[in-house]
Amino acid sequence: MELTNAFARYETLVGQVGEIFNKVSSEFADEVKCKPTCDDCCHALFDLTFVEALYIKSKFDELFNGKIRFDITEAASQADRTLGMMKKEAYKRHEAGESDASIIDQVSKMRVRCPLLGDEGKCLMYDYRPIACRVYGIPTSAGGQGHTCGLSGFNQGKAYPTLNMDLVYDRLYAISKDMVREINSRFTKMDTVLVPLSMALITDYNEEYLGVEVSS
Repeated sequence: MELTNAFARYETLVGQVGEIFNKVSSEFADEVKCKPTCDDCCHALFDLTFVEALYIKSKFDELFNGKIRFDITEAASQADRTLGMMKKEAYKRHEAGESDASIIDQVSKMRVRCPLLGDEGKCLMYDYRPIACRVYGIPTSAGGQGHTCGLSGFNQGKAYPTLNMDLVYDRLYAISKDMVREINSRFTKMDTVLVPLSMALITDYNEEYLGVEVSS
């Protein structure tokens, strides 16, 4: 499968987002508290777009084997089971009539350890971490709702430069859509799929899974 173009476009977006983070963190050095071994974002809940999931899994396959790979995949399996139970509970609450806003608020406060968080409090794939991890320490917005890291020094109600994540995700979805077309997948809506990082690490993105015709 030819994923080079999609991955290159994704890396370009990663670079652009990184420049924004660096600019904000340099202008607001007292407010941005990101530092080595700070792992607050490593317990946050978020999903990966299709291109991110394939990119991170490809790097994971390149980097790890043996016992460390086994340990990470075991941690990923446990995290994925925990997330599955949390999603089932959220669905039950939705079916019981609880408002989506209330459910989202409660879920946003839940914590699950990322399987790539090492024992020393450092990311085992830091250079290839998802975009959500890269921007966690600066003000962001999505769906009209602002977000800042709870450990940061940004004051609620005060205006700061804010990264619009809706625009970032529009780019990610566009790259994912083009990638699905480029690999000629029969699953034409696969570009809309969102998965936790834990699931991406334990998924075998082979031709059958991706709906790509296997060469004889």
